[in-house]
Amino acid sequence: MAFPEQLRRWQRELRAQFPLIVANPDVAYLDSAATAQKPQAVLDAVMSYLTTGNADAARGTYPWVNRTTARIEQARDRLRRFLDDPLPQGSGVHFVGGAADGLRAVARDWLAPQLHDGDEIIVPFADHAANAEPWLEAAELLRRQGARIRVTPMPYDEARDYDADRLAALVSNRTRFIAATHVHHVYGNDMDVPRLRAAAGPEIPICLDAAQGVGRLPLSTAELDVDFVVFSGHKAMALPGIGAIWARNTRGPAYVPAGWSGSPNTTGVISLAAALDWLDAAGLGRIARWTTALGARLTEGLRTLPSYEVLGCRQSLTADSGVPQRQGIIAFRHRAIGSHDLGFILASEGILVRADGHGQGDEGEKTASVRVSLHVYNTPEEVDRLLTVLAGLDRSW
Repeated sequence: MAFPEQLRRWQRELRAQFPLIVANPDVAYLDSAATAQKPQAVLDAVMSYLTTGNADAARGTYPWVNRTTARIEQARDRLRRFLDDPLPQGSGVHFVGGAADGLRAVARDWLAPQLHDGDEIIVPFADHAANAEPWLEAAELLRRQGARIRVTPMPYDEARDYDADRLAALVSNRTRFIAATHVHHVYGNDMDVPRLRAAAGPEIPICLDAAQGVGRLPLSTAELDVDFVVFSGHKAMALPGIGAIWARNTRGPAYVPAGWSGSPNTTGVISLAAALDWLDAAGLGRIARWTTALGARLTEGLRTLPSYEVLGCRQSLTADSGVPQRQGIIAFRHRAIGSHDLGFILASEGILVRADGHGQGDEGEKTASVRVSLHVYNTPEEVDRLLTVLAGLDRSW
């Protein structure tokens, strides 16, 4: 996949806005699916807030409190616009600690009270465990109360995409809820959520784990027709410890968090609003184009190295593939070197990747792998540098 000079200039300008990347020119940070680096604009927004008007939102009447309260509400509206919310007056935005925290809140506060004995939910057990465990916990809570909830695994095809035809056959008049993923955190594929709505029909609520989608590519709730979008801010260039639940509030009761609401993570919310501004200004379409091109460069290189197995869809390994390219996330294994050892080897070369099981659910990969996750601050030269090290290990085995 080509990298036109105009696109390269755009990327160089953006890369220069990441202080940690600029300060470490000899390090290739290829672990953005774990956490993304922060642009200066996000850091500036947080520092400006802390030094000009830090206060506890909705707890007082003086100007700093009022400004902070207003900024929290403005951040909710900002997120609705970012997600292309078609009916913002009818949706809710709730700030949480992250994607796992948000998914658990939806399971506990919204789903569990609606389920009854004999109901069914469909859960993706080959996706991130954070999008499996909360639904199991809700079912177990109800079991202890005497209600038996059937938890049915989401069907997958050979390429590890969702099998929409088999899903349609699974849906029954007792199916009450479907959990799904936007971009897979190991295989890197866009899970094509609109197919799930067509398979599920118009009535069943769908909750989308968008931890690897928000910040990587455009996400339109108007097009996806899901009921919940949950994500972590730190993967979208905001600070750690902040995330959000977007709730459509049309299939079933409106989502309302249970219990007392404590002080919000104001700096986290400020950072998230700034990150969304930065991502919109950079252009999510261009970011997706850049990262998929880098991913194709990597998979094409890995395809020529016989010692490596790339996980996921084999048809997506070339730049001219007829199937959608991976969203800058590629996982692979060496056939002789353990993935943990390979991670240490790459780190010694200044190449930072994740090397473990990646927290997949029970139907995920059983053996550790190396995951490379690319973002807009990464370069073709960093991908080539990685491939050079991997090729040297290929020849030595």
